Amino acid sequence: MIVELPDTTVSKISRSLVSVREEGGAVALGRVLTLIIAVRHGAEEEVIEAANDASREHPMRVIVLMTDDDPHEKPRIDAEIRVGGDAGASEVVVLRAYGAAASNEESLVTGLLLPDAPVVVWWPDHPPVVPSTSPLGRIAQRRITDASTRPYVPGRLTALGENHAPGDTDLAWTRLTHWREQLAAVLDQPPYEQVTAAEVRGASTSPSTALLAAWLRLKLDVPVTWTYLPAHEWTDGIKSVRLVRAGTSSDTGADILLERSSAAIACLTQPGQPQHDLVLPRRSLRECLAEELRRLDPDVLYGRVITTGWELLGPSSTQETDG
Repeated sequence: MIVELPDTTVSKISRSLVSVREEGGAVALGRVLTLIIAVRHGAEEEVIEAANDASREHPMRVIVLMTDDDPHEKPRIDAEIRVGGDAGASEVVVLRAYGAAASNEESLVTGLLLPDAPVVVWWPDHPPVVPSTSPLGRIAQRRITDASTRPYVPGRLTALGENHAPGDTDLAWTRLTHWREQLAAVLDQPPYEQVTAAEVRGASTSPSTALLAAWLRLKLDVPVTWTYLPAHEWTDGIKSVRLVRAGTSSDTGADILLERSSAAIACLTQPGQPQHDLVLPRRSLRECLAEELRRLDPDVLYGRVITTGWELLGPSSTQETDG
C-alpha cells in the first residue's frame, strides 16, 4: 500500500504513519533500526528495493530523502508512505524536499526516527566529503558510502582514509567478504609456509581491488602489488589474487592463485593439489546492505585497512587513480 502526501509537513507525515498502522494493521513493533537513504531524484527505486529485501532480515523504518535546494523552487515537501507488499518487512517514508524546505536535512528526518533505535545513514552515491560531520552523519551510529559509485574523482580512497571516523564503512569493502574468507581458508591449510608477496588484479572501475590489496598488506605485512586491468581484459570487480609463499616462485607456477574465470566462478590453484572451481559471484546491493546492517558497532578492521593499510600499500602498478 502506498499513501501519497503532497505538499505536506513532517508532523503530518508522522501522524499519517500512526494512522496507516492503525487502519491497515501494519505493525511497528520489532523494528530494530532506522535507515536513512540520501539519494538523488530518479535513483530511489533501486535503493528502496535493496532496502526492502534487506528488511526481511532487519525489520526497520526506511526514510528515503531526496532534496533539491534550488532557490527558484517553491518550498514544499512531497511524501509517500509505503507499507505491506510495497515495503517488504519495513515501513518506507519517501521524502522529496524542494527549495528552502530542503535546506536542513537533519530537521527533515528527526521527527520520523524510531524512538530509542539506532540510526544508519546510507549515501548510494555523492556522499559528503566528511560523512561523520554531515547533518545526517551526526545523528547516525553507522554511515555507509560506496566508493564504486559517483563521483569518480581521483584520490577517493585516500579521502575516505583521511576523513574516516568510527562508524564509517563502504560497500566497496563489504563486497570483499567472500574473497577474504576464501583467502583466509587457503592460508589455514598446509603447508604452513610464510607468504612473502602478493598480487591483486581487478577492473579499473573496482575500488575493491585496492581495498583487498590494502587488507593483504596490513594482515600479511609483505609487499603487495595491485593492478587495474584495461576494460578489454576485465570489466567487473576483482579478477585475481596471487600469493607467493617462501620457497616458491611465480616462475615455477607454484604460487597460490585465486582467479575468476567468469563473473561468478573462480578457480583456485595450489601447489600439489588439483584445481578447484569456486562459486564467487559479485555480491548484490541487497547482500552488501544486509551485511552492514548486521552490526551497528564500528568496523574496526575496515578503519585500519582504509587508514594504516592504505598508507602502507603504495600506488598501483598501473599508476591510475584509486577510485
